[in-house]
Amino acid sequence: MAWLTELLRRPTIAWWDLLDIALVSFLIYELLLLIRGTRAVQMALTGGFLIGLFFLSRWLELETVNWVIRNLATYVVFAIIVLFQSDIRRAMAHFGRAPIFRYFERVQSADETIEELVVTATNMAARRIGAIIVIERQIGLRNYIEGGIPLDAMVTYDLLASIFQPGSPLHDGAVIIQGDRVAAAACFLPLSVNPRVSRELGTRHRAALGLTEENDAVAIVVSEETGSISLVLGGDLQRGISADAMRTELRSLIARRRRMRLSRALARSGAH
Repeated sequence: MAWLTELLRRPTIAWWDLLDIALVSFLIYELLLLIRGTRAVQMALTGGFLIGLFFLSRWLELETVNWVIRNLATYVVFAIIVLFQSDIRRAMAHFGRAPIFRYFERVQSADETIEELVVTATNMAARRIGAIIVIERQIGLRNYIEGGIPLDAMVTYDLLASIFQPGSPLHDGAVIIQGDRVAAAACFLPLSVNPRVSRELGTRHRAALGLTEENDAVAIVVSEETGSISLVLGGDLQRGISADAMRTELRSLIARRRRMRLSRALARSGAH
C-alpha cells in the first residue's frame, strides 16, 4: 500500500506553479489557433506520431528505430524552418499584434496613420469624392465591423482611395480603423434621429452623427456635394475643417486615448 500512498500524495502547489501552467496552456492554445486550417496541421500530426514512435521504440527496445528517429530529429527542425517560413512569419506578426503589446505603440506609427488620413481626406475633398472614415477609441465597434467587409490592412492613402473610388463595391458604407489598421470597409452605421440636425446634411453626415452620439469614436466625413471635410466627435459636427486643424485634433484625441489606456494598465498592475 506504500506505493499507492506515494502515488496519491499531492505535492505543494504554489502560485508560480499555477502561473507556469497557465502560460504553457495559453501558448499551446495560441499555437493551435495559428495552425488550424493550414498545412501545418498535417506536420503537427506527423511530429506527434514520430514522438510517440520514439517513446514506443524505447519501451519495446527497438534500437534501430530509436537511432533513426534520434538522428533525424535535427534535420527535421531545419526542414520545418525552411518549409514553413511564411507560417512562422505570420505567427510572429500575430503575437506582435496581441493586445498586451498595444501598450507599447510607437508615436511614429500613430503620426503616420494620422498623416495618411489627412492626405486621404484632403485629396478626396479636392476631387469631390464622398467618404466616411471612423476611428475606434475606447468603446469597441465590433458590431459594425462584423457587418462590413473585413480587411485587417495597414492604413494607407492608396487603400482608402481604392475603397472610396466611385463604382467600387466598397464605396458605400464606412471604413472603420482600429489603431493603425483598416479593420473593415462597407460598414453600415446608425443614422442620427436628432430632430435638430440640419436637413442639408446627407446620409454620411447623419451616419457619423448617429454613431458618435452613442460612443466615443471619431468620424471623418468628406462631402461629395461641397468637397468640404467634417470632423465628428460626441455628436458634434465640425464642418469645413482644414487639414492642419484636423491633424492637430486627431493627434490630441489619439494621444489622449493612449494616456487613458496607459493609466488603466498602471491601475491594474497596482491593484495586483
